[in-house]
Formats: sequence, C-alpha cells, structure tokens
Amino acid sequence: MAVNPMDYSGKDTVLDVVRTERGRFYNIIDNPDNWSRPTRSGHWEVRDLVGHMIDVTEGYLDRWEMARRGEPAEALGLVVMASELDRVALSHRSLPREEAIARLKADSDKMLSTFDALTPEEWGGFNVTHIFMGPLPTFFYPAFQLMDYGVHSWDVRQGTGKAHGLTGEVGDLLMPFMFVLWQYTVADSSPEPCELGIRITSGPNAGDTRVTVGPDGMSYEAGDASDLTVIEFDPGSFVLTAFGRSNSGSIRGDRAVADQYLNLFFRI
Repeated sequence: MAVNPMDYSGKDTVLDVVRTERGRFYNIIDNPDNWSRPTRSGHWEVRDLVGHMIDVTEGYLDRWEMARRGEPAEALGLVVMASELDRVALSHRSLPREEAIARLKADSDKMLSTFDALTPEEWGGFNVTHIFMGPLPTFFYPAFQLMDYGVHSWDVRQGTGKAHGLTGEVGDLLMPFMFVLWQYTVADSSPEPCELGIRITSGPNAGDTRVTVGPDGMSYEAGDASDLTVIEFDPGSFVLTAFGRSNSGSIRGDRAVADQYLNLFFRI
C-alpha cells in the first residue's frame, strides 16, 4: 500500500524508517575502525558525515525554535549549500570521536522527539525556514532526516567497495521528494525547453510523471507519458540518480532529450 510521506497519515511510517536507517548509521559509526574510512560523499570520511549530521540536525532544531518564537530567518539558497555544508562538516573534525557521536545521538533524540509530538495540523500547516531552501512545511524535515540517514548510510557502504543497495522503504518514501529536489536544483536560469516522462517501475508509487522544463524552471504532474521520451527507474535508483550518486535509468525514446534533462541540475 502506498504511503504518502507528505500527509500526516504517513507520519508513523516515515519516523519508523528514519529510526531504522539511523540505527544502521549508528552501527557504522560505533565501530572505531570505520571513523576515517572513505565514503561516496566526495572527500568526506565517515567522521565528516557525523560532523555533517551534527550540523544539519542542530540547524533544524535552531530553525524550529525560531519558527516557534515567530522570529524571521534568512535562507541562503541552494547554490551555496554544498560549500557551506562542506565547510561546517570539516570543522567538526576537531571533535574527539566519542564526543562527536554522543553529541549527534543527543541531537537526533531531541529531533525525533520533536517529530513525534507533531499534530495533524502542524504536519503540513506549520512552516519552518530551512537555512538553504526557505520556508517549508514541517513534513519536509522528517524526510530530510530520512535522506540524511538513508542516503549517507549508502555513502558509507559505497566507500567499502562492497556490493550493496538502498532499501525499498527508503526509496519508496523519498521518491516524491526527488521531483522537489530537481525543481530546486535546475542549474540554468533559462533552460532549453524539453518535455519527457519519468517512470517508476516498481513499489507502491509505480507509475508515470510528466515533466516539463522551460523558462520558468521545471514542473511535473502525474500522468501517462507513453507519448514522450521516458526514463525508467526503480525507486532506489531514482533516489540515487536525483542525488547525483549514480547515473542510472533506462531511456525509452530520444536519447538526446533524456541526456539534456539529466544534465540540467547542479549537485548538493
């Protein structure tokens, strides 16, 4: 059965999967031998992913408190996101391993308790200003934590060089947010127009989405795309492609249209 992570009815499922992925991440960082291992997150080592998770979790908590107090909050935009996240993550290398892990776990427990307490009205009706993306409904923040723990655990496993994958639960829940990610990361302010379909081939969200790119950016809607060039993905491959972790997908139709689309975005 499909779970809508943007609706309050999906809250318990989303938070259960966040906790599961967080546990897998903890299993990795609790082993001292992994601390300086490479990852798929650029030049980051496992310790830098811990520093990154401290940064984003504390940032979410700070912005949450500002929103509760009705204080204005600035948004920096996604163009500078990668460089800023890198700068802060590396700054946490000075923390002793035990201190960094304890700090992350305390931050995460506080964040999950905040999510647990959300009411149906707050889930989609209370906005918190993300430091890079601006005002967003609160349901985005559990999804961000799922991205953080789900994708970054994949990054660590990728660093080992062993075959692995992304769980179906993570792929299914994150799939709707990948179109939002693409909307926010179109690199060209006036991209060349194109239209194509994205087809998810399995899972509860299987189906077609029609995507249009033009002077106003990217838009999308559910609908049969059999008349268009289509790129097919399973949920996990779709998430990893949207995040720039892999170049996946099966192209049905005009290769030039698909290549044009897939190269529209900058990485965060």
